[in-house]
Amino acid sequence: MFNWPLKKLKRLVVAVIGITLLAVGIAMIVLPGPAIVVVPFALGILATEFAWARRLLHMVRTRMQRSGTNSGRR
Repeated sequence: MFNWPLKKLKRLVVAVIGITLLAVGIAMIVLPGPAIVVVPFALGILATEFAWARRLLHMVRTRMQRSGTNSGRR
């Protein structure tokens, strides 16, 4: 039926799973749930195939580390 290379199929599967989890994580920002865990996890999945997700994940990690180290200061 379809003659897609395996690499494109993998990229499509990663995109569908990653974007779905990212949407759930963004919804969890206003709904009850662990958005702070789900959003970086979804970006980690997307970062395996997409450079934009890799850059965004790096930015999120940096901001989380900064907020974690400054939270104890007064």
